[in-house]
Amino acid sequence: MQTNNNCIVIFGASGDLTHRKLIPALYNLFKFGRLNQFSVLGVARSELNDDTFREKMREALLQTEETTPETLEEFCNHLYYQAVNTSDAADYGKLVPRLEELHTKYQTNGNTLYYMSTPPSLYGVIPECLAAHGLNTEEEGWKRIIVEKPFGYDEKTAQELDVQIHRFFEEHQIYRIDHYLGKETVQNLLVLRFSNGLFEPLWNRNYIDYVEITGAEAIGVEERGGYYDGSGAMRDMFQNHLLQVLAMVAMEPPAIINANSMRDEVAKVMHSLRPLTQDDVEHNLVLGQYTAAEIDGKEVKGYLQEKGVPSNSRTETFMALRCEIENWRWAGVPFYVRTGKRLPARVTEIVIHFKTTPHPVFSQNAPENKLIIRIQPDEAISMRFGLKKPGAGFEAKEVSMDFRYADLADDQVLTAYERLLLDAMKGDATLFARTDAVHAAWKFVQPILDYKEAGGRVYEYEAGTWGPVAAEKLIAKSGRVWRKPSGKMKKKV
Repeated sequence: MQTNNNCIVIFGASGDLTHRKLIPALYNLFKFGRLNQFSVLGVARSELNDDTFREKMREALLQTEETTPETLEEFCNHLYYQAVNTSDAADYGKLVPRLEELHTKYQTNGNTLYYMSTPPSLYGVIPECLAAHGLNTEEEGWKRIIVEKPFGYDEKTAQELDVQIHRFFEEHQIYRIDHYLGKETVQNLLVLRFSNGLFEPLWNRNYIDYVEITGAEAIGVEERGGYYDGSGAMRDMFQNHLLQVLAMVAMEPPAIINANSMRDEVAKVMHSLRPLTQDDVEHNLVLGQYTAAEIDGKEVKGYLQEKGVPSNSRTETFMALRCEIENWRWAGVPFYVRTGKRLPARVTEIVIHFKTTPHPVFSQNAPENKLIIRIQPDEAISMRFGLKKPGAGFEAKEVSMDFRYADLADDQVLTAYERLLLDAMKGDATLFARTDAVHAAWKFVQPILDYKEAGGRVYEYEAGTWGPVAAEKLIAKSGRVWRKPSGKMKKKV
């Protein structure tokens, strides 16, 4: 399906996100016929021109994508560049004639998608500078703006940023991107729940014992130590990605499948999260920081030895939290969420742990029923249940039924950025965060930020392990255990 004709303006076009994610996503959309009349205008402070920008993007695409010379050349002919001092409103005047030229050449009717691939300090500046030249108005074509994470630094700054952007763009024009929601398996979670009579009747406190959400990374902070130290695991992963995933797991069926109904239900979940008390942050929260260790025969640095990290930093690289949702469906069901760097595998998954049978007739150690939804990598869904072990007697053994997206060899599965860019161009905001949900998420995590600010305890854990021992104790208090997944979805993980 082709999108509306439009010009995509990327602020921060000389940066890493542009050549690693955005341009490859747009190239693939073009290659598979999803883009028709379009142009891409890169904007940054760097003194490039159309030709040098095209050459840089061509080199990036040759390194990351399967290309053909003809398609690559045709795509690059749609790329343009304009040097602008992005902090100087007057300099944005250069964009007016460039956009007029591109809209005319590609017959895009004034439709413009602005992507802020910039430091967060510019998220409030760019909308104001665009408005100073009338580049936000919709008299001629739609105008939409994509905001990268983080949307604010805490509850107060998120509210301030919202006020800044809303001075110049209406809510229907603002697309707060979270690439996790663009992943096929996250979206399929909704289809799995709401299109099957098998699952939805069981998706509640009567049948589910607990829910586990893991977002693990095997790498450390790499070259991002300076940025990460001001963020930490809570801001980098939990507040945006994992809370959004939690909301998709817990939401009620929407009245209809459209952006407003879907985002209404997500917002309801955020508002229904039981507020964290002082007791919660002291006893149901674990923060950790990785230390040096040997992994696969190779010495890896501890967090405090990483480039750009202060030697006395208390920034958490791991967090685990037990939380609850106060509504009819989920009352009393604990949600255990953890995320961290330098863990044994790169994996993001949801595990629905169903309650055991009230009377295990065939075995005192009957396997627990689990539904495992793997978001990344090796996107998959696995159902674990018990069957009779071959041989005498009636001993139950865990078996699984598995589905892997890699088996859909004949179908093109869009990457997260491909899907989200396509949706933004189509004006479908279903998978983008709405302002009320963003504020509710920040309000929920504010006690964690306050606890950190007040000097809350940060445990150490060796790189290559599943976090501090305290995280194991956190879930063990109720007789439960964390699943320890690998990076691949197999019969036995």
